[in-house]
Amino acid sequence: MRADRVFAYGAAAGLLGDLLLGDPRRGHPVAAFGRAAAAVERVVWRDHRAWGALHAVVCAGGAVALGALAHRVVRSSPAASVALTGLATWAVVGGTSLGREARAIGRALESGDVEGARARLPHLCGRDPQALDADGIARAVVESVAENTSDAVVGALVWGAVGGVPGLLGFRAVNTLDAMVGHKSPKYRRYGWASARLDDLAGWPGARLTAVLAALAGPDPGAAVRAWHDDAGRHPSPNAGPVEASFAGALGVRLGGTLSYGGRVEHRPVLNGRGRAVGVADIERAVRLSRRVGWLALGVCAGARMLKKGRTS
Repeated sequence: MRADRVFAYGAAAGLLGDLLLGDPRRGHPVAAFGRAAAAVERVVWRDHRAWGALHAVVCAGGAVALGALAHRVVRSSPAASVALTGLATWAVVGGTSLGREARAIGRALESGDVEGARARLPHLCGRDPQALDADGIARAVVESVAENTSDAVVGALVWGAVGGVPGLLGFRAVNTLDAMVGHKSPKYRRYGWASARLDDLAGWPGARLTAVLAALAGPDPGAAVRAWHDDAGRHPSPNAGPVEASFAGALGVRLGGTLSYGGRVEHRPVLNGRGRAVGVADIERAVRLSRRVGWLALGVCAGARMLKKGRTS
C-alpha cells in the first residue's frame, strides 16, 4: 500500500477513535512523554537558553526517533502501518476531550453554576478563573477552543501528512514542551525560549490552515477573513492570532481584551471588534466549528499527500 494511503486511512481511523473514545483517563502517551521530559529537565535545567535548547532537542528528537523506529518495524505490513498511524493519530489529537471540557463548562454556566465553571476552567486553559465572571469564562473557553483546534488537531495532521508517524509524534512533543516550559515565568524565561520558538515554527502551517478552514466552515466567511486580515497581527502569538481572529469573525463575536495568567494581567488587542460579546451559547457553536475544521483538515492533508505522491510517482 502506498504511503499516502497509509496516512489517509490511518489518520481517519485515529480521528474516528478520538471521536468515539476521547483521551484515556489513565496512561495517556502524551502524559508519559511529559513525565519523561520532566525527568530530563531535572537533569539538565540551567537558567540558560543553551540548556533549554538541549532539553528541546533531546525530548522532541527522541519522540521523532521513536516514531521512525516504530515505522521501520511495521513498514513491510500495510495493515500494521495503517494501525500504527491510526494509533499515533489517536494518541496525539485531542479534539473530543477539548469539546467535552468546553461543553462541561458551558453546561455549568447555563445552570448558573459560575463556581463550578471556574473549577473546570483550568482543565482547558491556564487563565486565572477567579478573575473571570461568567462572560469572561465563556470568552476564555471560545478562545481556548479556537487555539487548541490548531494545536490539538490540525497541526498534528499537517505534520503527519509531511512526516508520517514521526511527524505526528514530533509535533505533539514540541507542543507539549511549549506548554511545560515555554511560558515566560522567571524559571523558564530563558530555559523555555527554545521550546517556545520551536513550537512557533511547528505550529505556523497548522495555524494558517485552521484559520482558512474556520473561515470556510463558519457561518460568515467574509467576516472571518476580514478579522484575520485586520487583527491577527496585533495578537502577541504569531499562531494563536490568525486562529482566534478567524474564529471570532466566523462566529460573529469579539475575542481578546484583558486577561490574567497566574496573577499576571495582560491587555490583548480585541479581535473582530465589530462582533458582539461572547455568550454562553457561543461555546457550543465554537465546539461545532472546531469539529468541522478538524475533519476538513483531514481531507486537506490526506488529499495534499496523495497529490504530492501522484506528482512524484
